[in-house]
Amino acid sequence: MSQIRRKRTSSDRRPLGRFLSWSSDRSGIPENGETEVKEEKGNGSGATKKAGNEDTPEAWMMANVSVCVSAAGEAADAEEDVGWGRVCLFLQKLGKKVDSRSLSLAHCDLTATDLLELGAQPALFDSFLSSLFLSPSPNSELEELDVSWNELIGGCLKALTSHLRHVVGLRALRLCGCRLSAEDATALGEMLSCTSLLEVLDLSWNGGVGGAALQGMLGKLGPSLLELRLVSCQLTAVDAAVLGSAVSALPRLCVLDASCNPLLGADGGALGQLAASLSHAAGLHTLRLQACGLTVDSLKDLGASLHLLPALRELDLSCNKSLAGGLKHLTLHLAHFTGLESLDLHLCGLTCGDLEALIQALPPLQALTALDVSSNKEVGGVVHPLVSALPLKQMKHLPLNSCSLNEESFTSLGTHTHTHTHVPL
Repeated sequence: MSQIRRKRTSSDRRPLGRFLSWSSDRSGIPENGETEVKEEKGNGSGATKKAGNEDTPEAWMMANVSVCVSAAGEAADAEEDVGWGRVCLFLQKLGKKVDSRSLSLAHCDLTATDLLELGAQPALFDSFLSSLFLSPSPNSELEELDVSWNELIGGCLKALTSHLRHVVGLRALRLCGCRLSAEDATALGEMLSCTSLLEVLDLSWNGGVGGAALQGMLGKLGPSLLELRLVSCQLTAVDAAVLGSAVSALPRLCVLDASCNPLLGADGGALGQLAASLSHAAGLHTLRLQACGLTVDSLKDLGASLHLLPALRELDLSCNKSLAGGLKHLTLHLAHFTGLESLDLHLCGLTCGDLEALIQALPPLQALTALDVSSNKEVGGVVHPLVSALPLKQMKHLPLNSCSLNEESFTSLGTHTHTHTHVPL
């Protein structure tokens, strides 16, 4: 997704100082961008109104920081700087509303240079942060921050985290796809020790956060955390053990997503430690381990722990071909998951024995609404008993693509689903 976006270096556009520096050119920057556009449409004039009070840098910044370019004279610059234009629009909304709680800067093409420049102007930026995050009213404190998919800030996150540690009410932090480095993970860990209310942390699609830096960072997570997402972070078996230790200290954890880390299951013992730690998160309702290199031994460890998770609603073990032949170690415990709503086993190389064990475990799962066994060729021969075991009345998702379906399979599907046309196949 991020690879499609046009990459621009810092030389391709003017630096951040044009928004935050008092010495930058202030001509053509309206006090209210929306009003200016309406006036231009009415009289065709390109002139803009100056702010009424520009006696101090701080006063000018608070009145004008959210408007990037004039509508007429700088149309080309507006198109080129669309990323920063979006940043400014967000700041315009959040900087003047005392009840604002969420700030999204995702897909804004922020760069390391931008963050460094913010840090290089501490007096001005601290004043700006105070107006956004540190208002005397507790209702105005920032609670959600999303800086995802800004790949060029990697290696310079400390310029941001040094200020975020003062945002005591932060509850959700998302930094997906930012090319974070080990140094960034260390800086993030230092910040996390000051954010005791954090409930959501998403560091997905950052291949540089694994290893020793991850150990220090996860150790700083507070017990209030509800969601932890580490998709495609190049986690290894060593990280699995570290993650297990962290989960043991997170009693309120509800969502754990460590998908797309194929080396996570390389060491059965380390993954076993992670599986054992899940019993400490009794409220866990979503567990995603897609493409994590799970094996038959992994299923044994998971099965022994999952039966202690009565709140489990979603289980994703898809794209783990090495667990083929061992699904019975999981299905033995499925009867305990009476509230399970979604089970994903697509592309797992399931054998006839696996499917037989699955079919026997399905009847007690009366809350099941989604079952994905697609891309398992042996499914084509067991469609009739499989569909017969499902609670079709509430099924919403039953993909069977790439399952080697035959004429008998389609006949069985037609027989069982003709009165349940809502089931998408």
